[in-house]
Amino acid sequence: MHRPNPHKPNLNKITSFAIFVNALQIACALAILLYAIYNRDFTIPESAEIALVAFTAALVIWGAVVDIRDAFITRKVEDQRRMLEEAYRQLEDLNRTLRAQRHDFKNHLQVVYSLTEMAAYDDVQEYVQRIYEDVQSVGSFIRTSVPAVNALLSAKAADCAERGIAFETDIQSTWDPIQVPGWEMCRILGNLVDNAIDAVLEAKDRTPQVRVCIGEDIRSWTLQVSNNGPEIPAAQRREIFQPGFTTKAAGRGNGLSIVAGLLEKYGGEMRLESDHECTCFSCSFPRTASVLPEE
Repeated sequence: MHRPNPHKPNLNKITSFAIFVNALQIACALAILLYAIYNRDFTIPESAEIALVAFTAALVIWGAVVDIRDAFITRKVEDQRRMLEEAYRQLEDLNRTLRAQRHDFKNHLQVVYSLTEMAAYDDVQEYVQRIYEDVQSVGSFIRTSVPAVNALLSAKAADCAERGIAFETDIQSTWDPIQVPGWEMCRILGNLVDNAIDAVLEAKDRTPQVRVCIGEDIRSWTLQVSNNGPEIPAAQRREIFQPGFTTKAAGRGNGLSIVAGLLEKYGGEMRLESDHECTCFSCSFPRTASVLPEE
């Protein structure tokens, strides 16, 4: 069970504060305007005038700062909303697959029963083997305590199957209770898997393979995403984590920088190993991760 994030923005407080600041600005502006209208001899001492101008300018600047801050928070919340929608869509896809398997189970039993009555035991064995492989292919992803991660793995497996990429998972831990929220762990895992898929599609001389390993040790939760694509040149191994750096099409250079930023946010670490046979991104998250304060 995930612990609540103490640094999560409180939208009610943020909204109320923004309304208060803007209402105060409007009230001060109206007060000055009404005073000027109903007092024809609108003359005040120079010191008072300077104080009034300074107060008005400070109020306007304060309001602008609050509005800018709220704009950044709103953009971040919108990014979270999109990621949650994507995670929910993946969960729906996984749920449909599970419902379809449940619906087909009765039909499978009828087929097995009929084959048994006909004493076609070799056919029964072959049929049961196919059913087992189908169920195992979905069940292999439902092993962590993070439903969004389970759904993401299932979705990526289906994507790789369509592209002719061998997708393997080795889930040795349930990640319970990992400190990273499910939707942000999906950002980390999804970007690493997408990066691996792009890499293996560049290799034309081998069967493309992507492997995900989820584990733990006494200090941390671990994640490894490896592929058998081309080796990453040593000169690029630092640059690939910089925003905008890419060797692909425009707009595809932020995935690894997002991963690096999230790892930093949750106190995680990442190690990159690459040679002509395999490239592996290894991530670790401390079991007692403390989230950095929101900017």
